[in-house]
Amino acid sequence: MSEPTSPRKPTDQGIADERTSDQVIRLDSEREQRRANVVIDKDELETPVAPEPAALEAPTREPQQAPAAVAPPAAAPTKPKRSLTRPVLFALLPVALVVGGYYYVIGGQVMTTDNAYIQAQSLGVSTDVSGTVQEIDVHENQAVKKGDVLFRLRPASFETALAAAQAQLGTVRNQVLTLQASYQQSLSQIEQAEADIPYYEAAFQRQQDLLKTSTASKASFDSAQHDLVAARQKVSVAKAQAQATLAQLGGDANQPVEKNPFYLQAQSGVDDAQRNLADSVVKAPFDGVVTNVDALQVGKYLPASQPAFSLVSSTDLWIAAEPKETELTYVRPGQAVTISVDTYPGAVWHGTVASISPASSSSFSLLPAQNTTGNWVKVVQRIPMRVTIDDPQGKPPLRGGMSAVVDVDTGHARGLPDFVTNLIGRFGQKS
Repeated sequence: MSEPTSPRKPTDQGIADERTSDQVIRLDSEREQRRANVVIDKDELETPVAPEPAALEAPTREPQQAPAAVAPPAAAPTKPKRSLTRPVLFALLPVALVVGGYYYVIGGQVMTTDNAYIQAQSLGVSTDVSGTVQEIDVHENQAVKKGDVLFRLRPASFETALAAAQAQLGTVRNQVLTLQASYQQSLSQIEQAEADIPYYEAAFQRQQDLLKTSTASKASFDSAQHDLVAARQKVSVAKAQAQATLAQLGGDANQPVEKNPFYLQAQSGVDDAQRNLADSVVKAPFDGVVTNVDALQVGKYLPASQPAFSLVSSTDLWIAAEPKETELTYVRPGQAVTISVDTYPGAVWHGTVASISPASSSSFSLLPAQNTTGNWVKVVQRIPMRVTIDDPQGKPPLRGGMSAVVDVDTGHARGLPDFVTNLIGRFGQKS
């Protein structure tokens, strides 16, 4: 007879394995509930309870397995609250469409382009005389007014030329006075020669009468005839000299010296020398700002017409814009313009459309488009447009090359689309 086996007590390791198995079963149950989209309130979940140790079984040959833990009952799903966002959006959609359509119809009056840049009158300061730079009276980026001295050339050579021209003018004046005196002398010689002619005529007549009576000799007759011819020739020569002198006096012997052609020619030489001396002092032709002054140094020889540095105007400014050709449908010269510059956010200038170019920018390029080739591709062209600035006073300073945005008020609303207009017209004709 076999001895009865004593009942076995479950070990701690077995209890831990049973707890782990229960937790795995519970987690699988929770996953199934989530997949079924069942909402479970976390507060209603029961906290996991440790399984009780298995009761002692009757002595058998093998221990009885512990019963499987039962998952807690799932909580009843709660109904989610319905959001009001969707109904409100559906209600606002028609309103938004009506408001958007209204502003679309009345809009489109303003043509806007950001292809616009500020332009300023500028020139390379130069002079038409050559010389050595003696003095520079401005510095880099200095603001100058019209008539301010920019730089000076060495004046010695110009002063010498002026003195020579003035001396030549004095010489010509004396020559004119001499010609006037010579003319008066020629007139006196003419009067003297004409006064001698009656005497020689009487002597000739007397000798001729004596020769008829054979009282006088043939030699006396010839001498009297010769004297008469010589007296008459003397008058002709005096008159010719007087005419020559009068021609040098410009046809008017009583003309003032300052109006004589020789005097005027000499005076022009003086004026030219005076101008060269004045041009050796270079002044600003308009208000502006000088730049690149460092390119000119004292002692440098500056040839005539070679720019020394640049002067950019601070008053003669305008906007050079190039909108697309499709944007110029209703743009006309004289329309009001609102200008904003990228450098000064919030600042606004007002202007006017001054002019629109008669040709596109590409028409003046070095290699214009050849539309007759087989590789032609249509590209929207840009038309240059000039905008004047009407109120630069009291605003931030503008500089050439700044980027700007131009808004042109064309006064022409966009209106209804063409298909809507045609549709309304058809209904009007049918009614």
